[in-house]
Amino acid sequence: MNILISNDDGVFSPGLEALAQALSEVAQVQIVAPDRNRSGASNALTLSRPVDAHQHENNGFFSLNGTPTDCVHMGISGLFGMLPDIVVSGINAGANLGDDVIYSGTVAAAMEGRALGLPPIAISLASHDPKYYATAAAVAKNILMNIEKLKLPARTVLNINVPDLPLSEIKGIHITRLGHRAAAGKPVAVADPRGKIRYWVAGSGDAVDKEPGTDFHAIEQGFVSITPLHIDMTLYAGMESLGEWLEDLQ
Repeated sequence: MNILISNDDGVFSPGLEALAQALSEVAQVQIVAPDRNRSGASNALTLSRPVDAHQHENNGFFSLNGTPTDCVHMGISGLFGMLPDIVVSGINAGANLGDDVIYSGTVAAAMEGRALGLPPIAISLASHDPKYYATAAAVAKNILMNIEKLKLPARTVLNINVPDLPLSEIKGIHITRLGHRAAAGKPVAVADPRGKIRYWVAGSGDAVDKEPGTDFHAIEQGFVSITPLHIDMTLYAGMESLGEWLEDLQ
């Protein structure tokens, strides 16, 4: 199996290193990642300028001065010498739960591998100060060793979140749905040294739907959460009522 590994925390992140080391024990891996932290980039592609690539001599990793999606978009083309069978994105420093998947560069990088033969994986460690990357790496390795047995609809992405705990303290794995967060707070205004007002985007809202069965609940209880995400965003259940509404307008 050939695995393309990317992330949104950047090519120098410890999560990327831990994931590459673990997966290289069971497959051929290639790393193509942003040259800096691009968290929150979602599915953005760089279209306004060329993207530069650099191969790092110490580990062979490639970095791009672009987005996570750029990295996978170019990596799956074989541009860097490998044609991958699957994309794995992570290990992200911080959870990607509920509405986080809308903004997540980690999830977006995985999504860009949706047309390959095996379902892409996004894996995140549920702490903003992670300590147990080895736990998430072991979870990813175990899943990849068995991924070819998994039968899922085309264009399905596995969004995996792992508690920041020693592997021995992980209680198991739950298959979950996405929970939901409250709206984020207002942007925070700050004055720079020259008096110009600038703005910080507020952090994510608190979880408001964290019932049993959600990804939030699984993480709180010490379980790995696996949520299957489908790229087809069409709300089929709403098409009939939308059609009736449109008829009334004509």
